[in-house]
Amino acid sequence: MTEALSKPSTGTFPTERSKDCPFDPAVGYQEFREKEPIARVSCPAGIDAWLVTRYDDVRVVLNSPGLSSAVPVMGHANPQADFTTPMNPGSIIQTDGEAHARLRRLLTAEFTVKRIQALRPYIQKLIDDHIDAMLASTEPVDLVRDFALPIPSLVICELLGVPYEQRDRFQQQSGILTSVDVDPDVAIQANAEIQGFVSQLVVDKMRNPTDDLISRLIKRAQDAGQPLTVAELVVLALSLLVAGHETTANMITLSTLTLLRNPDQLEELRANPDLVPAAVEEMLRYLSVVQFGLFRAITEDIPLGDETLRAGEWLVTSLASGNRDTAAFPNADQLDVHRKASAHLAFGYGAHQCLGQQLARVELQQVFSTLFTRIPTLRLDVPFEELRFKDNTLVYGVRSLPVAW
Repeated sequence: MTEALSKPSTGTFPTERSKDCPFDPAVGYQEFREKEPIARVSCPAGIDAWLVTRYDDVRVVLNSPGLSSAVPVMGHANPQADFTTPMNPGSIIQTDGEAHARLRRLLTAEFTVKRIQALRPYIQKLIDDHIDAMLASTEPVDLVRDFALPIPSLVICELLGVPYEQRDRFQQQSGILTSVDVDPDVAIQANAEIQGFVSQLVVDKMRNPTDDLISRLIKRAQDAGQPLTVAELVVLALSLLVAGHETTANMITLSTLTLLRNPDQLEELRANPDLVPAAVEEMLRYLSVVQFGLFRAITEDIPLGDETLRAGEWLVTSLASGNRDTAAFPNADQLDVHRKASAHLAFGYGAHQCLGQQLARVELQQVFSTLFTRIPTLRLDVPFEELRFKDNTLVYGVRSLPVAW
C-alpha cells in the first residue's frame, strides 16, 4: 500500500472513550460527524487512514466494490502487528471477491431464518440451565464467566457438531482464546490446542459425517465441485468461533448492565415482553461493541462527499459513530427500547455484513426474554465505578460483572 496522502491527517484514531458514560463511544466521534465526517487520521503502527463517521457515508463505502478486507484487524492485541499482511489469511472475514463469495454461498444455507429458529429450544435450555446453576450457587456470581461466555460457546459447539463429551474442554479453551486477561503463553497454548482440536474434528466429519454445519459444508462444497481442504474448513470453523463467541458474550453482559443502569427501560421490558426483539436491536445500535470500526484497504478510487478516497490508501468506517448519528436515529444518545432500530450498523454493511447476525439476535432475544423474568431482583453487586471495561480491545465489553439477587 502506498503512503502517499491525498489529504493531511487532522486527528488520531482511535480516540478515548467517554469517561462519563462507559456506554457511549469515543468522545471525538460527534465532533468528527459535525465538523469533518470524512477525515484523515493517524492510526496505530504509523498508518494514516480515512475515517468515515456518518451513518449514510459508512453505508456508501461499505457497499463499494473498491475495498479490500484482507487487512489486519484494527485493535489487534499485538501493537507491532504487520499492517501489510492479513491476520488470518483464508478467513471469510478477510477474503474478497469471488473467494469471499464462494465461502459465503457455502455458509449462507447454515444461517437461514428457518435453521436459526430451529436452534431456539436448544438455546433456551442452555440459558435455563445456566440460570439454574447461578441460582444454586453462592452469591455473587460473575455474569461474564458463569453465563455470558459459556452460552455462545456452547451454541457454536452445537453448530459445529462438537461431541458432547468434548464440549467442556472446547468451551474452556475457546474462552481462553478470546480472553483479554490471560497470560500470553497460556493463550498460545490454548490456540495450538484448539487448532488441533478443530483440525481433528474436521477430519472426523470428513470420515463420518453427522447432522452439523461442518458435515453439511463438506458435502455442499463437494456437490458444487469445489471441495474444501481441511485447512480451509479449520479457518472457517475458527472464524465462526471467534466472531460468534466474543461479540455475543460481550453484548449479553453489556446489555444487562445497560438495562440495570436504565431501570425505566428495564421496566418497559418487564411490562411488555413483546418489546424484547426491538430492545435487542436498540441495544445493538446503542452499544456497538465492535468499537474500533472496520479497517479496509482502498483498491479503487471512491468518490465520497467532497473527497475522493484514493486507491492505495487505508479506510476506517466507524460503526459506533454511524449508530449514534442523529440524522439516522433521532436522540441517538438515548436508549429507547421502543425505537425501530433494525437498520443499525452493528453487524456491518455490504458484502461482509455479519453472516451470523440472525443467530446473535436469537441468542440475545432468548436471554432478555428470560434473565430478568427468572431473576427479577438481579442487581449489580459492586459499585458501578469499580467495574473495568475493555477499552483497548476490538470488541468492547465489561471484564467482569458481579451480580446478586
